[in-house]
Amino acid sequence: MQTKPVLTLEDVKKIAAAAEAEAVANKWAVSISIVDDGGHALWFQRLDGAAPISSHIAPRKARVAALGRRESRVYEEMINNGRVSFLSAPEMEGMLEGGVPVIVDGHVVGAVGVSGVKSNEDAQVAKVGIAALG
Repeated sequence: MQTKPVLTLEDVKKIAAAAEAEAVANKWAVSISIVDDGGHALWFQRLDGAAPISSHIAPRKARVAALGRRESRVYEEMINNGRVSFLSAPEMEGMLEGGVPVIVDGHVVGAVGVSGVKSNEDAQVAKVGIAALG
């Protein structure tokens, strides 16, 4: 049987704090979602001023990144490049840039999804959060 690392609450708090700090430093009103490797919610926060819809989009971006084991932008690019049939894939709402998997020792242990600003900025917030794990 194999073993793998898992996100602890302490890890999740580190990611969330760093992601929030990045968003605040840039004056970006976003929602931040962190999920485990199965796409299950571990953390959610909506910063002051974030659009209500971002509270629905961020968790879906995180779920797509966790279940797909890659950044959610990959799916957006596939669709934009003509593979529109991918829109019918199950459990894949949120195929927009801004969902980033958390990879530890080669294992996807979760993901961070951010929504509220430009997609590349959402991804930036997520990546800064993940980098806080060291």
